[in-house]
Amino acid sequence: MCPASAEQATTTREIPTPPQEAVALLEQASAAEQQSDRWAAIEALNKAREAAPDDPTVCFRLAYHLDLVGERDEAMMLMEQAVADGAAAVNALINLAIMYEDEGDFAKAERCLKLVLDTDPNHARARLYMKDVQASRSMFYDDDFAKLRDKHGSMLETPVTDFELSVRARNCLKKMNIRTLGDLLRVSEAELMAYKNFGETTLMEIKAMLNSNNLRLGQALDQQRRAAREEVYEQLKDAAGTETMGTLEKPVDDLELSVRARKALELLNINSIGDLVARTEAELLGIKNFGQTSLDEIKEKLTSMGLGLRSLDNSQ
Repeated sequence: MCPASAEQATTTREIPTPPQEAVALLEQASAAEQQSDRWAAIEALNKAREAAPDDPTVCFRLAYHLDLVGERDEAMMLMEQAVADGAAAVNALINLAIMYEDEGDFAKAERCLKLVLDTDPNHARARLYMKDVQASRSMFYDDDFAKLRDKHGSMLETPVTDFELSVRARNCLKKMNIRTLGDLLRVSEAELMAYKNFGETTLMEIKAMLNSNNLRLGQALDQQRRAAREEVYEQLKDAAGTETMGTLEKPVDDLELSVRARKALELLNINSIGDLVARTEAELLGIKNFGQTSLDEIKEKLTSMGLGLRSLDNSQ
């Protein structure tokens, strides 16, 4: 995506006026821009930042020019500063979203664009960029599996029938349309256990077979899970205090759940409260022997901490 203009454009709310000294330097930078002298503009904007280090207009315009001359890290830091107090120019949010997408941080990119669309749902560029970010996220997941396939070569295309599995295991996998070793990397432990007649013995048999090939169930799903967790963290960051954010790193054992609920979370490899809030109700209810009672128990524990499961309305 191409960066948005260095002009401020519309804003999510009113941006404060820079101090007089910074205004004069901003005008000097504008004159340099008209003469296509980018380095002179950067020099003037650096001086303006000395006069008004936290001014969002100064930070945004300087970030825009630094990004164009290849100073990406400093540009991103300044762009984040430009939107930090909520009085963000729409173009600042769009440019920051572009930077995040380039870094592969799709959750943050979507968050920036959502702020724009919350203010103007019909903003054409923001809508276009949101589609682009979501498409990039999807391609990133595909690339993640492609890397896994490159690492293990044709092994992932090996039919599961080529391995020494019991008749029950083979029949279950066949009925679930799991044909190859690669298919097993796209399915979770909970999904297998939710299938009729699929028990603990069969699960251990399949896990042992994968482990002998340095693979594991759900390995291709790891990136999606990390992205979901990052998205939840981003949504909570603004509203939550330091104490709440620290809570997300605590083990789920701290919730003191029933045995049935704990076993269900183990099947999904949920170890921390942060892992838990990145899951949806549907994911939990898909676990074998996990019912509404266990779900209500978990929701009640999370609610008491000011948290909740990921909403389907917010999942991409």
